Amino acid sequence: MKELDPLLHSQLRLAVMSILMNVEEADFVYLKEKTDSTSGNLSVQLDKLSSAGYIAVEKGFAGKKTRTVCRVTPQGRKAFELYVEALKEYLNL
Repeated sequence: MKELDPLLHSQLRLAVMSILMNVEEADFVYLKEKTDSTSGNLSVQLDKLSSAGYIAVEKGFAGKKTRTVCRVTPQGRKAFELYVEALKEYLNL
């Protein structure tokens, strides 16, 4: 059986990737609301996904407020697809 990617096996990172796989981009506030996570925890997990090359994080401004936008990268998309395939093997789907 294929090994499950430990980076994606974390509940919050998997939730973030699942959201990003279905949208062009998502900002920090949206991800925080959808995952019901704290700002600190979400920030740490986004850093881990970004460091692995799974997501691209762009920081900027919307008026005077800071805005952080995340997008899944081609590498992240492939890793997620492989993760889902491995999970299907475990579930005999």
